[in-house]
Amino acid sequence: MRAFAELLDRLALTGSRNAKLVLLRDYLRATSDPDRGWALAALTGELTFNAAKPAMIRKAVEARVDPVLFGWSYDYVGDLAETVALIWPGSPDHRPNREPELGEVVDALALAKRGEVQGLIEGWLDALAPKGRWALLKLVTGGLRVGLSAQLARTAVAMMRPGTVTEAPEPGGGEATQPLEPLTAADIVEVWHAVEPPYAELFAWVEGRAERPDTEAPGRFRQVMLAVAIDEAVDFDRLDPADYAAEWKWDGIRVQAVRENGVARLYSRHGDEITSAFPDLMDALTFEAAIDGELLVMRAGSQGDWQVAPFGDLQQRLNRKTVDAKLMAAWPASLYAYDLLGEAGEDLRSLPLLQRRARLEAVVAAHTGERLHLSPVVAFDSWQGLGVLRADPPVGAAAEGLMLKRWDSPYIAGRPKGPWFKWKRDPHTVDCVMMYAQRGHGKRSSFYSDYTFGVWTSGGALTPVGKAYFGFTDEELKQLDKFVRDHTVERFGPVRSVRAERDFGLVLEIAFEGLQRSPRHKSGVAMRFPRVSRIRWDKPAREANTLDDVMDLLDSLESGGGRVAKQGS
Repeated sequence: MRAFAELLDRLALTGSRNAKLVLLRDYLRATSDPDRGWALAALTGELTFNAAKPAMIRKAVEARVDPVLFGWSYDYVGDLAETVALIWPGSPDHRPNREPELGEVVDALALAKRGEVQGLIEGWLDALAPKGRWALLKLVTGGLRVGLSAQLARTAVAMMRPGTVTEAPEPGGGEATQPLEPLTAADIVEVWHAVEPPYAELFAWVEGRAERPDTEAPGRFRQVMLAVAIDEAVDFDRLDPADYAAEWKWDGIRVQAVRENGVARLYSRHGDEITSAFPDLMDALTFEAAIDGELLVMRAGSQGDWQVAPFGDLQQRLNRKTVDAKLMAAWPASLYAYDLLGEAGEDLRSLPLLQRRARLEAVVAAHTGERLHLSPVVAFDSWQGLGVLRADPPVGAAAEGLMLKRWDSPYIAGRPKGPWFKWKRDPHTVDCVMMYAQRGHGKRSSFYSDYTFGVWTSGGALTPVGKAYFGFTDEELKQLDKFVRDHTVERFGPVRSVRAERDFGLVLEIAFEGLQRSPRHKSGVAMRFPRVSRIRWDKPAREANTLDDVMDLLDSLESGGGRVAKQGS
């Protein structure tokens, strides 16, 4: 555990992407199997322990530390693992054993019954130093938060590839060496779903000790191709509209639907299998292919056409392991097809988009049923004309912008610069008043960085409409934190109620991607992806928006209309 703890600690304190890659690469090279494989699984989210819950850890520490002291410490530190690691006193009756290895922890938790887990964790906490306790608790709760994405971790695995591999001696004596082809993160992703933790087969291939794992199994995931945000001030001057196809950027979730040799699977864009949550969709698909598309709820329109429902409808079905017939009937899932990655066993990703699109159109045209639809190409002759459509799409609220794709582009894993661009609509904005503030986590645990904000009701009171914790600079965070501390009126554990009246309050301009009706919220509405776009130190609280403004915007979005009218300047 000591090497793993040191890795997590250094990753958490390192801001540089390249430095993180080197740290993980060196750890993977220096650590033996299976520990390095379990570490990689933890960093990529592939390792979970269902029996180890945060409530269990709190119960264990409160048995050894005064609960009030622990509560105060937790409120101040803001991170459970860090708090417990520092405050854990050890047991006077326990003689610490040697520090456990990472593989030992994983094996023990995998075999332990639910009632045995707390005892195991307590014993390990007694045996470990504070840094090791912190790493252990991060591991078992699954909340590593060290600033390393799964994609970055796979890049580090690719960097492990050595320059040469030693072969058998030649007849003349000595040894012959054959250079190994360098690897990329896309190469690792291609085999990722063919191997399992602790990845001994993967490491053997990367290090040149074994052949590439077989990835030709039916129903496999293909690494998706992603777009970069377009820079309107620079990119349009050098791009020819004739070279690009335009499609609506639908407001659903990106998926990959694969049906091959009787194997039917639905994957998220990150490769997580979500087939069990959408069995109605997979049962309705009959093609023999791998299709890249958007998962949406679609309903029949009054003219016999099909209309894309708002994201809130799809949200009723997300993050569920299983669904019942009633839910499937109320929120019917469909696939809007973007691209064809493979057909009848043939890999099509190296073909240009123009050819893939033609074959995709044939697949969709031959498909029966109402669950597979073709994402239409948007006709345009200039960037200016396309910009008009983007600002006011005829398809309504279900489109959040446009995708621009070069007709000659192959399907390349990752996010290459140039072939594909995303051109999202400008966000909606509403002026709100800060009502509550909460301490952040990790590096922000000393600041009040999570803000609940509201708008004025017809009765002159504030009602919460959302919560945001990003969109501001570090310097602005310090200013916001000072405002919270200077104008706190009540405290509720880590949360502070901030003075917010008609004649006094801090106005935050909130940007968001969409609205949906929500009976769970007091205001009756929920925002999608809210963030602070501007701090309105200059604006009186009384001039913030009203709930009527927000509901008018929601009505307008549901009917395919425009934006809320901002009050004041």
